[in-house]
Amino acid sequence: MAAEKTKVYTYTRVSTAMQIDGYSLDAQKARMKAYADFNDYQIVGEYEDAGKSGKSIEGRASFCKMMDDIKAGKDGVAYVLVFKLSRFGRNAADVLSTLQVMQDFGVNLICVEDGIDSSKDAGKLMISVLSAVAEIERENIRVQTMEGRIQKAREGRWNGGFAPYGYRLVDGKLEVNEEEAPAIRTIFDQYVNTDMGATGVAKYLENHGISKIQRQNGKNPLFSSSTIQKILKNPVYCGKIAFGRRRTEKVKGTRNEYKLVEQDSYLLVDGLHEGLVSEEVWQAAQVKMKANAQKYELVARPKTDRVHLLSNIVKCPVCGAGMYGNKSIKKRPDGTKYKDFYYYGCKHRNMQRGYKCDYRKQIQEEVLDAAVAEVVSKLVSNPRFAAMMQEKINMKVDTTAIEQEIAAYEKQLRQHYSTKSRLMEEIDSLDPDDRHFIARKSDLDDRLYKMYDKIEEVENGLMDARAKKQSIEADKITGDNIYKILICFDKLYATMTEAERRRLVEILIDEVQIYPERQPNGQWLKSVRFKLPIIDHDLELSLDNQDRVEVVCALSKASARRVR
Repeated sequence: MAAEKTKVYTYTRVSTAMQIDGYSLDAQKARMKAYADFNDYQIVGEYEDAGKSGKSIEGRASFCKMMDDIKAGKDGVAYVLVFKLSRFGRNAADVLSTLQVMQDFGVNLICVEDGIDSSKDAGKLMISVLSAVAEIERENIRVQTMEGRIQKAREGRWNGGFAPYGYRLVDGKLEVNEEEAPAIRTIFDQYVNTDMGATGVAKYLENHGISKIQRQNGKNPLFSSSTIQKILKNPVYCGKIAFGRRRTEKVKGTRNEYKLVEQDSYLLVDGLHEGLVSEEVWQAAQVKMKANAQKYELVARPKTDRVHLLSNIVKCPVCGAGMYGNKSIKKRPDGTKYKDFYYYGCKHRNMQRGYKCDYRKQIQEEVLDAAVAEVVSKLVSNPRFAAMMQEKINMKVDTTAIEQEIAAYEKQLRQHYSTKSRLMEEIDSLDPDDRHFIARKSDLDDRLYKMYDKIEEVENGLMDARAKKQSIEADKITGDNIYKILICFDKLYATMTEAERRRLVEILIDEVQIYPERQPNGQWLKSVRFKLPIIDHDLELSLDNQDRVEVVCALSKASARRVR
């Protein structure tokens, strides 16, 4: 009977910048197949990533699939064949950690062109050296690519990616898109020649039926204020090509995470394309944006310590979005101020971020805040409700099940540690002169490694169980504190600062619903949903004006009770 062939996987990769002879997918596959045939290996799986960078294993779907198959022991492979180590990866840490995972599952790496076999004594050392070299090479490629892009920008050519709105790409060059261009010219004209800001221009476009033509990099048909700001900042619209406006910087403390950072100075040259506005108009837009930014910075400084009690807790009756506290100044007919008016308004009514809401009512803060406080006061003053809260304070948390789970984990852990110690003693007592020494030691090593896996699994379960118990007990303590506060709600609420009241409301209340129109008795409040499970029975609740308010507790949907 013929001996079973050694099973192997092959992995190939090319980036968009590396399609030269010897690195193409077909060339890599042919070389590895010849190597497998020569060594009588059976290729049972082929994995390839085309157009993928080797800077990290993230984003390489086939590579990740191969690793999953190795961990699952899918085909019982002994090796992974790659053409060169640089095809496997160019990040030294990724290469070594991935190789360690493969070897944990009995799979080694063979780099055909480099002549490296990780199962050999010197193989892993060579992989460590070459993977570091590959990482340096990758950085050199990045620098060379960046230099090429800079040179392309210096020549006034487009550097790739989607064409900006208002243009189309024809053979890599920007040409004016006559369908989209009028919107861009209108944006600059209205922004520069009127007193409107970006939000005002967005409203103007919508009111005049000017919407975005759908394309591959956006689905919102409206020009949002943020989109308009990006358009106004982009020098491409005055016929310029910019490079380096944003720089990719590594996030400190991470290996492969990066962020874009705006730059104050960058390369700016005349482009080969036609501008949609003059350079003077574009510069005027920059001056106005800078002035507005300074103005808003001054406006944003807090002039009052007032806290809006229900901001984002009270919901718009039309769109469901949070309503936020705001202030307007009431004036007499002669224009002089006579009072400040604080109100809740829908955050979408100004069409922020491309969304809008038609609900324009301004709900007086004092009226709604007082109604919500009255709901809580009426609820906690009910003798039956007070008794229920006291009962919850005295109730003990049943942690019997989780304590039994912890005890079971601790017992398993003691058993596994005992087994581990016994295996280590057996390994130490082996006779090196025994002709079966290598086989016996290998068997014991396998059992020891498996025991380490079991210990790790049990330790993780034990930590999770202890954390769960701690969380349950912490929730009990927090709940008790809240119930104690509720029992003395009237006395405490009267002495609290606005910030303390806001914090209490955030803890107690999930959301407040209002009527679209003020009721005949002057009431806005429709319902209050509490976060804590504090309502167990039906309770009658009506406000001083005889209006009944729906009160909903935060129990599961099946057990939630409504109180009218």
